[in-house]
Amino acid sequence: MLEGSILQQLETAHRHTTRPIRFGVYYKNTLVALCHALEDHILTDDGTPLVITAFQQGKWYLQEAERYADIAQCSRQIAIMAATESGFAEHPTSQLPNVDLVGLDAGDPVAQEWHLIILSPNYTAMVICQELSEADYGSAGVPTSDLERKFYGLWTFEPELVQETAEIAIAHIKKYNPELAQKLTGNKQQIVPSMDRSQNLGAVVSRVVDYLQTGQENLSIPTALQKQTLDRNLVSNEIQAFLRMAQLMDMADVNNPMAAAEIVVLAEVIAQLLDLPAWQIKRLRLAALLHRIDPLQKAESVLTGGTSTRYQEDAPCCPLVPGAQVLRTMPRLRAVAQIITHQSEWWNGTGEPAGLAGDEIPLESRILALLADFQWRINQRKSSNQSREQIFTQALDECRQQQSTRFDPKLVDTLALLVMGLQQGLDLPLMTPKFSAGIWILDSQWDSHSKISEEIGSYFT
Repeated sequence: MLEGSILQQLETAHRHTTRPIRFGVYYKNTLVALCHALEDHILTDDGTPLVITAFQQGKWYLQEAERYADIAQCSRQIAIMAATESGFAEHPTSQLPNVDLVGLDAGDPVAQEWHLIILSPNYTAMVICQELSEADYGSAGVPTSDLERKFYGLWTFEPELVQETAEIAIAHIKKYNPELAQKLTGNKQQIVPSMDRSQNLGAVVSRVVDYLQTGQENLSIPTALQKQTLDRNLVSNEIQAFLRMAQLMDMADVNNPMAAAEIVVLAEVIAQLLDLPAWQIKRLRLAALLHRIDPLQKAESVLTGGTSTRYQEDAPCCPLVPGAQVLRTMPRLRAVAQIITHQSEWWNGTGEPAGLAGDEIPLESRILALLADFQWRINQRKSSNQSREQIFTQALDECRQQQSTRFDPKLVDTLALLVMGLQQGLDLPLMTPKFSAGIWILDSQWDSHSKISEEIGSYFT
């Protein structure tokens, strides 16, 4: 990581915090798809964002300059950093009143970085990375195929991290142009976050996944092995888009920000008690992480045009609701979409969206429904003066009151076994997915670096 680069400054600021930044390695084709998706979303969104970008070299900016002329029409201000080259400042896009260029010195470490930072009232997003050095590539050397060039960094929608990175970028711009830095700071301060950012974020994620899939389909790679490697990298980033959205939805819930992570560990223990196979546990784990992205109150079937209560004979395996519909665009996540869609079914058949009953409801959906309710009840009491035994007992009793109506009675009995273990001192370490370029959900084990030292709050320790 280059000393003095924006990426290095961001890593240093978080190195000794409780949430150090985890970086990944990304192929160029993945980054192109990500950036194009985020840039094109600016053209369809009404948020008039502040955009700060770095192109490494002026020639890369010139390749995208016409595109940025359109983006400028929908943006509050655009600041473009790059090492200056012939035509860099003369292009018509560079002359637009809300486009400002920052010609970087050849020795500036930021001239080796690739940035796209978007601050909109409706959402925040960024891609920030730098290309691997020749030494980083190792004995294989620098790839001959441009698509196989690799970059070290991250992409995220997390507002605080995007805001922080923007401030670091503006501070770097100040070294070249203090007046521009002051103007950028003023525009940044004028951006007031929208109240429905999570809903707007869903549209961004949909576009990101669509562009990643399109990039995957359009790959023209010499060998099957190279294509498989790039394919896996793209699929990994599609999954990460959903995970990041789910993470932000959890963070927005100040009363229960760890719901998904806590339900994951509960689900894993329940699955083990039920002796479920590893592939099913893996699928349940991912569904638990994503279970909040699909609010039932907005459920509409794309088959009927309104709220669906029953399957149609010629319909897919279940009605589609907004969040699940996006998930279904990925073949690997269709089963997860089904689990999420049916978590609001009731054992007695009076639930939604399909009115399924008993064993018609997917097992993972039944588990998820019960554990989400149980976790919520525990969370409601965590600040009380009750002992953890009392908290567990009361939460379990309230779930029992709904067995055979809302919940599968056999699963409630299994939950009782888990509660017994928790009351006797069983610890459940909190685990979260590593949001990098790793393909953790496609592998058999979680990354060891994803473990967090603390347990699930005081009531689980």
